Amino acid sequence: MIVRARRVVLPDGERPAAVHATGGRITAVTGFDDVADGDVTGDDVTTLADDEVLLPGLVDSHVHVNEPGRTEWEGFASATRAAAAGGITTVVDMPLNSIPPTTTLDGLATKRAVAAGQVSVDVAFWGGAVPGNTGELRPMLDAGVVGFKCFLLDSGVPEFPPLDDAGLRAVLTELAAVDGLLIAHCEDEATIDAAPDPEGRSYAGFLASRPPAAEETAIARLLAAAADTGARVHVVHLADAGALPLLRRARADGVRVTVETCPHYLTFAADEVPDGDTAYKCCPPIREAAHREALWQALADGDVDLVVSDHSPCTPELKRLDVGDFGLAWGGIAGLQVTLSAVWTGARARGLPLGRVVELMSAAPAALAGLPTKGGIAVGKDADLVAFAPDATATVGVLEHRNPVTPYAGRELTGVVRRVWLHGEPLDGGAPRGRLLDRGGSARVTG
Repeated sequence: MIVRARRVVLPDGERPAAVHATGGRITAVTGFDDVADGDVTGDDVTTLADDEVLLPGLVDSHVHVNEPGRTEWEGFASATRAAAAGGITTVVDMPLNSIPPTTTLDGLATKRAVAAGQVSVDVAFWGGAVPGNTGELRPMLDAGVVGFKCFLLDSGVPEFPPLDDAGLRAVLTELAAVDGLLIAHCEDEATIDAAPDPEGRSYAGFLASRPPAAEETAIARLLAAAADTGARVHVVHLADAGALPLLRRARADGVRVTVETCPHYLTFAADEVPDGDTAYKCCPPIREAAHREALWQALADGDVDLVVSDHSPCTPELKRLDVGDFGLAWGGIAGLQVTLSAVWTGARARGLPLGRVVELMSAAPAALAGLPTKGGIAVGKDADLVAFAPDATATVGVLEHRNPVTPYAGRELTGVVRRVWLHGEPLDGGAPRGRLLDRGGSARVTG
């Protein structure tokens, strides 16, 4: 299989190239014209249109699939179809919102058994760190999870309780011994408890109920525990730009911390959210435009390491669009399929190049999740490729997500995914061909 384009985003820059693959892996990256004469017209050679750029498949390390147990919210079949449609060829499933959660070996086995045969793209799994399961962490790492997710406040579901400071340090001590990774939802419960209640249709009221200090206090707790234990930590879905100085100082002091943000924090701003439109509710919340612009600058400067969807859907009923009450609605943004276009729309407007977007959305999430065969167009990596038209526009309409509620509905975005290859084969809507991955990228089950 050969795919060639006048613009190919490679780890060392963008140039014309031909990408050769055999057995699902990239075997060579040559010049655009470095293709045997007999191959140029063959069925196994694809030449992209002049307005298309060849990208590596994206890696989304923050997806709530919710199956089993809450499959009516989302599921492996629908989530991975949406990912494929958006140019995402690898997702890493979060350990909560499914029943059982992925907090034990049995829970992991259940998750894998349900996913097998359903997935249109490759899927890896996070484990969960909750009170009382420290003894499960090393066995789950040995069984292939890429790391562990924890909450520092109520997660919203009873089967995934938060860690207090003692529990956090116990988990980090256990993981430091094997260089395991902990990723953390950082909001502080006491700070939120002291804030106003988020009742009613007012978005300003909801925003006030989860102030920036809640993120900063919890991040400071995580950083202190990481400094004391030497463990690797990662801050998920940063919305508060005020936390960036804390993170810079911690890194300067040698704390091993990375941080992500999400398309909704880079696209929307609090003063643009209509009262009563609970499709915009997420936690931490979409903040003011000043936070959005500071997060964009942090991406340009390297202070934020990656961009992932935090796709966290639910049923329309749980979003309480009938009453528009931000206090009652489930908090989570559905946006997996539009992640690339949403980020590219904002990046282009701010002069951030496509190569940097690919680094943030492919190479960096692959590195975070320990998936070395993902995240770039290079010899030895999986032949996961995307034909992307960066100047084309489209209005967000019907999506592959199980439920249609999304704040992106009706929004015009720049950048259209036209074709996707997984393991060197085009994704054409046929039978699911995704694999279930262990940490390290090896396939445990062929779907």
